[in-house]
Amino acid sequence: MNSKELIKTMQQQAYDEMQEYFISLGHGGHYTDKQKEYAIEQINEYGIRATTRILAIPRRTLQRWCRQYDVQVKRCPAWVYEWAEKHRKRREFWQRKGYY
Repeated sequence: MNSKELIKTMQQQAYDEMQEYFISLGHGGHYTDKQKEYAIEQINEYGIRATTRILAIPRRTLQRWCRQYDVQVKRCPAWVYEWAEKHRKRREFWQRKGYY
């Protein structure tokens, strides 16, 4: 197994543990308040779409919980804005050189 596959496997194991923990917070049927709080913590850290994949919950359900608890979720994680700024500067630099 190469390093990429190992990283993906370890990441998937971490996600599986997170999902198991989420399931263990409830008792079947309806979602408990503890489950909702845990999901919102994950949303703040990973974002809505990633939390949807990790916890296997419909995105609309997570969005409804965010509205219910008045949680404002940014469109993108903070690192995306930093990456875009670096990318823009790099592109401007190479455009001045005659590329792009």
